[in-house]
Amino acid sequence: MADESLYKHFTPYAPQVGEEYMNSDQLAHFRGILEALKLELMEDIERTVHTMKDEATVFADPNDRASQETDIAIELRNRDRERKLIKKIEETITRIDSGDYGYCAACGVEIGIKRLEARPTAMLCIDCKTLEEVREKQIAK
Repeated sequence: MADESLYKHFTPYAPQVGEEYMNSDQLAHFRGILEALKLELMEDIERTVHTMKDEATVFADPNDRASQETDIAIELRNRDRERKLIKKIEETITRIDSGDYGYCAACGVEIGIKRLEARPTAMLCIDCKTLEEVREKQIAK
């Protein structure tokens, strides 16, 4: 997916000793990652639209037609996920602009550079996210 190719272009941020958390360099680093990911996702969506238009073939064989419809449905589901991720990226960039980025939305503690490197759109620290997942599992039962 786009995440894998994105991280080949960015080197992890190496904080200096005594460096302030979420300083301008760190914010610029994460903004660059988020904007590159957004651009890559938008290009994938655009490419899919062109591919679907180009490959719009009507097959006489019902099996071929069903296979094509399944492929299209899977592709559209993936693009819908990417569309939602683009929205989340835009919300995260807004958090950078407001000065809230890097801090847990639930408890206010620092999320941490390494967690943000792994998931730049993270809004919760690892403890709050773990607790949220436990609650979701309990509700699902």
